[in-house]
Amino acid sequence: MSMAYGCCCRWYWAQSNSLFPSSSSISVSVADAKNKRRLRPMLVSASVSLSNDDDNSDASSSGRRQAAKGSGTTARGRRLLRIREEKQRREYDRLHNYPTWAKVLEDACKNDTELRAVLGDSIGNPELMRKRVEDRVRKKGRDFRKSKTGSVVAFKVTFRDFNPLDSYIWFELYGSPSDQDVNLIGSVIQSWYVMGRLGAFNSSNLQLSNSSIEYDPLYDADKGFKVMPSSFHDISDVEFQDNWGRVWVDLGTSDYFAIDVLLNCLTVLSSEYLGIQQVVFGGRCMGDWEEGMTNPDYGYKYFKI
Repeated sequence: MSMAYGCCCRWYWAQSNSLFPSSSSISVSVADAKNKRRLRPMLVSASVSLSNDDDNSDASSSGRRQAAKGSGTTARGRRLLRIREEKQRREYDRLHNYPTWAKVLEDACKNDTELRAVLGDSIGNPELMRKRVEDRVRKKGRDFRKSKTGSVVAFKVTFRDFNPLDSYIWFELYGSPSDQDVNLIGSVIQSWYVMGRLGAFNSSNLQLSNSSIEYDPLYDADKGFKVMPSSFHDISDVEFQDNWGRVWVDLGTSDYFAIDVLLNCLTVLSSEYLGIQQVVFGGRCMGDWEEGMTNPDYGYKYFKI
């Protein structure tokens, strides 16, 4: 029994030691607790630093997303940015790298309708402007000093109470004609009159106008001989004052298609040799025409028919 009690006592003593620790164990536990308390802020601070890093990384990533969103990195944004940069580049090239000769041509077009017609819609595009000018030179020749210069602009045709038996035909040129120009246009008018005088403008005898030459058409000479003749009655000299010219006509019995023949001749004359701005049938006074002024010193010239 005593042994059993001793064992029992020892058991209770051991249990009591575990339940009631000694002062040394208590001091160690307190030291451990203090150490744990001293280490705990370090652990907390480490956890806080990690959370701050996560927050910073999240903030930086969100900032990059916002920057990407605001910088126009979408397909539409990049396209708009590319278009804007291309427009700025073209504007810079136009202001700083635009050829001087192109600027001179553009300035000249403001007061020169013929040059404006040559360039057309190429203004602003130096390469296209160069091609248009080269085409013009190739068609008209390289010697721009010649007074024989045609116009690419069709002249205007108007009628003002035109009487075929007693009216003037007026010609407005681009500038005062030279003596050679006067002889050229005067020769055309003279030829037109000679043909009319010989009965060329007779619509009653147009046998071949609607025939095909491919099938060897037949011409009835007797019918042509029996047709009532038509004749150009009279014409005046061709006069010029500065850039205006006129000729008085009496078409007589000539048919009106004589006017078509004259306009066809003047069209080629204007485009190839002597530029004409407008042709007016009828009217008593055009431009600054001064009736009775025949002094060559004041720009008067004439061609004798």
